[in-house]
Amino acid sequence: MIRLCMFILGASGMMALAGCSDHSAPSAPLSNQAIAPADIAFPGASGFVSGITNPYLNFATGRTFRYEGETPDGHETIVTQVTRKTKRIMGVTTTVVHDQGYLNGVLAEDTFDWYAQDTAGNVWYFGEDSKEIVNGQVVSTEGSWQAGVNGAVPGIIMLANPQKGDSYRQEFAEGVAEDEARVVSLNEPVTVPYGSFIGCLETLEWTSLEPGARGYKFHASGTGAVLELGKHGERIELVSITN
Repeated sequence: MIRLCMFILGASGMMALAGCSDHSAPSAPLSNQAIAPADIAFPGASGFVSGITNPYLNFATGRTFRYEGETPDGHETIVTQVTRKTKRIMGVTTTVVHDQGYLNGVLAEDTFDWYAQDTAGNVWYFGEDSKEIVNGQVVSTEGSWQAGVNGAVPGIIMLANPQKGDSYRQEFAEGVAEDEARVVSLNEPVTVPYGSFIGCLETLEWTSLEPGARGYKFHASGTGAVLELGKHGERIELVSITN
């Protein structure tokens, strides 16, 4: 996705949110070897299915999500498209998701993320090819990584059956990508421009690469990601979904 953590937007005044729970500091980071809850192991190349059906992502092929918000730098728009393309990584056929971030209508970041779902329904994250763009030119590829290269390993971006208290590593490329997450609620109400939802999954996310930084993400089953709250109270909100 633009994995919602890549772009953190300012408050737009359009969002209503109630009942956020357990907004405490994250527990100690997992070890480098722990990429998922103890009972979930990387299944190997034969343990994956074609396509992504996890309802908390809603990643049907061809679907496009649009997110918007205001920041001190201007209006940001994020477009996340589940493409028909695939990429073979570690013997697994991953789905390519194209994320583009715009500032005041001008492309500022262009990213391809790689995901695959295992037979149990967990969605694994295999890396990203990310480009920061200024005045039409690529100025940085910071944050790019690929599982199986330079010791990087896949992590879980969405659990098949998330439970409160579950902690897991979303990605691991040492010094480049070290995001982790913890499920803090399964029953959050959220209202964004796209609509109102109950029973949303809320996760707390952090990285050892930015000590003290944390954010909260909200996913509605059957809809996908609907909201992110950033470390300074920023918000990014779902505006539309097209198929």
